[in-house]
Amino acid sequence: MTALQHRYDFVLLFDVQDGNPNGDPDAGNMPRFDPETGQGLVTDVCLKRKVRNYVELKHGNKEPHRIYVREGAVLNREHHKAYDALGKKPEKQKLAGAEITEWMCKNYFDIRTFGAVMSTEVNAGQVRGPVQLTFARSIEPVFARDFAITRMAVTNEADAAKERTIGRKHAVAYGLYRGYGFVSASLAEKTGFSKEDLDLLFEALQHMFEHDRSAARGLMTTRHLIVFEHQSRLGDAPAHALFDRVRVEPVREGRPARCFDDYRVSLDGAPLTKRFVMVPARVG
Repeated sequence: MTALQHRYDFVLLFDVQDGNPNGDPDAGNMPRFDPETGQGLVTDVCLKRKVRNYVELKHGNKEPHRIYVREGAVLNREHHKAYDALGKKPEKQKLAGAEITEWMCKNYFDIRTFGAVMSTEVNAGQVRGPVQLTFARSIEPVFARDFAITRMAVTNEADAAKERTIGRKHAVAYGLYRGYGFVSASLAEKTGFSKEDLDLLFEALQHMFEHDRSAARGLMTTRHLIVFEHQSRLGDAPAHALFDRVRVEPVREGRPARCFDDYRVSLDGAPLTKRFVMVPARVG
């Protein structure tokens, strides 16, 4: 494994067409949005879930790319694996030893990437991850519809006399979302997050929607991943100044956006055509 020597900041652009990118369970699973601006929102937790799913799909949940936070996982059971591997008994150890936490980082991709709070009944410590993501926010306000859908079949005998049952489905007509990410070389050194892990992260961000299809999510696509590579561990420029180099501008008039071609994406004033680009972190 190759240790990280540089800091990285990145911009992620993805879109959704006729789908629900991230439902809000407190609002009947309606698409999340900012009530003051009408802009759509996708949480960092949602994006991390898709990264985890991609890595698990590619590596089959095998070491050193096991996934800690996955569907149906019993976290204390995962902690026991560390104690068993090191020949220790958790009931005699109130605080997790450094070797326990190190074992978890070494074997679980998402722990050494995003960090984890593992100080539960079977204590495996806490890890601050080197990779942090923000909420993604749509470039413009989104228009979400609530559709009625029908089903000819029924669930139980009491409904057998009915011709059909009614359900609801929520969808954003179109939205182009912009999120940000940060990679710390200093924290990567502590968790063992390597250059190979970084490459896998960027691969997952580019292709995660291709393996996350569902009728509810419509058509979702990563459009651009722009990575700014610093030449030092501390960085060469503030992240916000780097992000300002990426511009997204509407190019249609008198109608709402309904596809990606309704926007122009540029980097340093030049049209951006590639899905993935890595450029030096500089300002001016």
